[in-house]
Amino acid sequence: MTAEMVAPAWMHAQISAEQYDSWSEEQCAGIEIVDGMVVVSPSASKRHNRPARILANALDAAAGPDWNADTDFDVRLQDVPLNNRRPDVIVYRAETIDLTPTRPEHVLLVVEVVSPGSETTDRIVKADQYAKAGIPFYWRVEQTATGLPIVYTYVLDPATRSYRDGEVFTGTVKATAPFSVTVDLGVL
Repeated sequence: MTAEMVAPAWMHAQISAEQYDSWSEEQCAGIEIVDGMVVVSPSASKRHNRPARILANALDAAAGPDWNADTDFDVRLQDVPLNNRRPDVIVYRAETIDLTPTRPEHVLLVVEVVSPGSETTDRIVKADQYAKAGIPFYWRVEQTATGLPIVYTYVLDPATRSYRDGEVFTGTVKATAPFSVTVDLGVL
């Protein structure tokens, strides 16, 4: 079995923003681009997708007409080298729904649901990238052994382009940023 049989050639070379923008939705599904290189994300489990879907639905309902919340949505953090992340949940300005790529200045909040294998990336790497890109709020959802999720919230310090700790919620999220939302994640 050759390397080409395992992964196409474009996955072994640095990708430019122009190349990525020319790809089909099928090519872009399940991948992120980090420092110009393709990173394939394994298919998420139901345990991973459930809190993301619950949060996205609640945030979308609470956001009103000015903001949208979605899952499976690309955010272009930088063009060179290309950094294109796909947070588990994103809250973005409603008037930018048709703009592609979605840029950090359009985004209010990104949420990452931590899964086995993504701990370091979601806790450290993505948080740092989102902060440096200027995204005002970052939430990280950790799933405990008891099934009761813990949501860690972070707020951007614009002067340092780093996140400071916000509130921590267990099971139910009651947050205001800039709209009020209450989400019962229950036992997952």
